[in-house]
Amino acid sequence: MKKEKIFQLRQSLILLVTATIWGTAFVAQSVGMEHVGPFTFIAARFALGALALLPVILLQNRRLKADGIGKGKMADGRAGSGKVLWKGGLLCGVALMSAASLQQVGIMRTTVGKAGFITAMYIIIVPILGVFMGRRIRPLIWGCVLLAAAGLYLLSMSGAFSLQSGDALCLACAVIFAVQIMLVDHYVEVADGVRLSAIQFLTASALGTVMMLLFEHPSLGAAWNARVPILYAGIMSSGVAYTLQIIGQRGLNPTIASLIMSLESVIAAAAGFIFLHQTFTGRELCGCILMAAAIVLAQL
Repeated sequence: MKKEKIFQLRQSLILLVTATIWGTAFVAQSVGMEHVGPFTFIAARFALGALALLPVILLQNRRLKADGIGKGKMADGRAGSGKVLWKGGLLCGVALMSAASLQQVGIMRTTVGKAGFITAMYIIIVPILGVFMGRRIRPLIWGCVLLAAAGLYLLSMSGAFSLQSGDALCLACAVIFAVQIMLVDHYVEVADGVRLSAIQFLTASALGTVMMLLFEHPSLGAAWNARVPILYAGIMSSGVAYTLQIIGQRGLNPTIASLIMSLESVIAAAAGFIFLHQTFTGRELCGCILMAAAIVLAQL
C-alpha cells in the first residue's frame, strides 16, 4: 500500500512538472504568434518535439540490445513497435493536432480569458467521458472537478459570457483535448511512452504542415524571428512535457491527472506576472486558491 502511495505521488509530481512547462509555454506561444501563423507554429513545434525524442529512442535501443530484449518489445513487456504503437501514436497525434489548431485559431477570435477557461473545461469533460466508458467516479472527485472549474472561472473569465465563434472553437478544443487524454490513458498501458509520443508529434507536425501550406504563407525570415519561442514550445512544451504527460498518466486516475494538468492555467498566470509584469486581481488570486484546494483534495 505504501509503495502504491509513493507511485501515485511520483506520477502526480511528473504531471505537475508537465503543467509547469505548459503554463510557461503560453508566454512563448504568445510571442511566437507575433511573427508566424498558428499552423506554422504548430508544425514547427511538434517537428522539434519529435526530433528531441530521437536521442532518447536511440539510447533505449542500445540499452535493450545490451539487455538482450527482443525487437518490438520493451523491458517491461510493452510494445516498443508494431501496429498497436503506430495506431495509438496516429490517433493521439490527430487528436493533439486538432485540439492545438482549434485553440490557436480560437484565441484569434476571442479573448484570452475566455479561451483559457473554455479550453480548461477538459477537466469536466474527462470524467464525463469516463462515465460513458464504464468508469465510476467518486463523489469527492466530482466535487474537486467543480471546485477546479470554479477556480478556473475566477482566474480566467472577465465580463459577460457569450458563446461566439472563437468560444465555440475553444469548446471543441476542450472536448478533443479530453479525448486525447483518454487515448493516452489507454495506449500508454500497452505501448512504449517515448515512441508513442514521437509518433504523436510526427503526425501532428505532418498535419500542421499541410494546413500551413494550404492556409498560410510561411517564410524563413518570420520563422527565424520566432526561433526562441518555437524552440521552447517545441523542445520543452512538446518534446519534454507531452512525453512526461504520457509517463505520468500511466497508472493514475485520468480525472485526477486532468485536474493536476489543469494547473497550467495558474502557472500561466504566474508566468505572465514574472515575465510580462502582469498583476493579479483579488478575483484571480481566489481562483488560484480554489484550484490549488481542488488538487490537494483530489490527492487526499
